Amino acid sequence: MRLRHLLSASTVMLGVIVNTTAFAAAPDVVRIGVAQQGTGDPPVFGGSPAATAQLQHRVEDSLKTDGTKVEWIFFKGAGPAVNEALANKQIDFAYQGDLPSVLGRANGLKTHLLLASNVRAGVYLAVPPDSDIKGVKDLRGKRVGIFRGTNLQLVADNVLKEHGLSERDLRVINLDSAASQAALASKGVDAVFLDYNLFKLQRQGLAKIVYASRDGGLQFTRQAHLLVLEDFERAHPEIVQKVVTSVVQASQWSSDEANRDALFALWSKSGVPAQSWQAEYANQQLKDRSSPLIDPFLIARYQAVADDALRLNLIRQPVSVNGWFEPKYLDEALRTLKLQSYWPRFDASGKPIAC
Repeated sequence: MRLRHLLSASTVMLGVIVNTTAFAAAPDVVRIGVAQQGTGDPPVFGGSPAATAQLQHRVEDSLKTDGTKVEWIFFKGAGPAVNEALANKQIDFAYQGDLPSVLGRANGLKTHLLLASNVRAGVYLAVPPDSDIKGVKDLRGKRVGIFRGTNLQLVADNVLKEHGLSERDLRVINLDSAASQAALASKGVDAVFLDYNLFKLQRQGLAKIVYASRDGGLQFTRQAHLLVLEDFERAHPEIVQKVVTSVVQASQWSSDEANRDALFALWSKSGVPAQSWQAEYANQQLKDRSSPLIDPFLIARYQAVADDALRLNLIRQPVSVNGWFEPKYLDEALRTLKLQSYWPRFDASGKPIAC
């Protein structure tokens, strides 16, 4: 009997050891989805600390000792396509905007938001150079390109609401970034809501920017982030920590005003000229746009996005952001890098919080 008990106990212990070993084993590859189309071979992107991290190979370098490779997977279908990949567990991490992640949460995706990456970004309204459209109020009945399902859509909808309009008052055409630019340049639409890509068209004489949402206040800005699937986080918390720390390091480099020209030159490898990044970031502090912090402003903006999505019938049930953010990896990165006081924190209204 005693021998039988000893054998049984040994079997249990062996099972624990095997399971622990399997749990601790680093994955062969980490897959990071990006909610935009990449440029080049291999493809890259720009405009955020996450992009800086990719261009500088920071994540790859941090995982070398684990023998883990990194795959950056780009999605022309942007946020909605990233959500589909997350649902099918084809990626482990995702860089995407606020609205798509809210839609994913509303549809049952189990994720944790790890840090911010490119916040307080606006959208622009552009028209053909010879258009008589002077501003948002002139869009009634016009053909307007909007990339639906992205964080750009919700800002555009709120801008329309501010000017007494809604999508129903327009002839909205769902166009991705490349299609929007082509349609505007060929005058296939009367106007488009888009991002920094419009600056290049304007310099080429193919577009005229008539409105910038940031001018209306921070409530008309969009936020982006890095998130992780809960299952992956549960199995590989040490990998999550290394990825977060790498992006925080990239955030610091991207926030240093001494690196402004070098940053825009680096991002120009994405196909967006440095002049466009200069225009996008004109009169803005890099720290304000590149902060990774999960502060009251960020949390309030995501809850506002969830509330707006419900109001606009983009989701059917209310979504709460409580428990969605997981700041422990960010806090550890800030502590080890001694960056606890590097970025300013903002309250829910966007005002700086006194240290």
